[in-house]
Amino acid sequence: MGGWEFWVVAVVAAVMTGMGKGGLPIVGALVVPLLSLVISPVVAAGLMLPVYVVSDWFGLYAYRKEFDRRVLAIAIVGLTIGVAVGWATASVVPEFWVTALVGLISVAFALNQLLRRPAVEEPKRAEVGPGLAWCTVAGFTSFVSHTGGPPYQVWTLPLGMRKAAFAGTSTIAFAYANAIKLIPYFFLGQINLHSLELAAVLMPVAAAAVFLGVWLVKVLPEKLFFRVVTWSLLIIGAQLVYKGLSAALG
Repeated sequence: MGGWEFWVVAVVAAVMTGMGKGGLPIVGALVVPLLSLVISPVVAAGLMLPVYVVSDWFGLYAYRKEFDRRVLAIAIVGLTIGVAVGWATASVVPEFWVTALVGLISVAFALNQLLRRPAVEEPKRAEVGPGLAWCTVAGFTSFVSHTGGPPYQVWTLPLGMRKAAFAGTSTIAFAYANAIKLIPYFFLGQINLHSLELAAVLMPVAAAAVFLGVWLVKVLPEKLFFRVVTWSLLIIGAQLVYKGLSAALG
């Protein structure tokens, strides 16, 4: 690491990280796949986690009053279980199968959202069972490859939350998930002095980009915002399927 190709990709990844923490979590899901073009996915995950954690603080400030308490409470429990399962199975489950599974879930859900007949729906009450199930998956995939967004959105998109509440709840939930991931990442050796030095250079870029994400959430119309999220979910899901199957067959 350290060539100009790495730094170009790393800076773009840092901007995406900040935008994700600013309320566009689907953008953040592109970070590890993008960095994987120039470094190992495992190294990429360890490098970006401290950047996530620092930029999380700016996202927490921006959305400190915009979140759904019930959704957040359910998400925190599920994410905790998922991260614990990820740590316990870190040496057993191949990353490429997790990547492909996340991709399949994302594609199926996005296609369902795009192809179904539009209907005006009232906001739904978040149910504990589905929430714990999907957030456990989100915690697990977030631990493995920082791709917790798609499973989380499978549960939260149909709830009909307001745009700001949707963005704020996801920002706070994954700020928590990233914080608790620091401990297992350290013990697994994915965070070390060299990765921290590189992360320190990227942190200011990500922090500044948080406010770009906040601004985009504010100016995008409600329907367009969720349409962008859904299409992004489809594109990223297809990319993850291809990446996972390519690694499995290669």
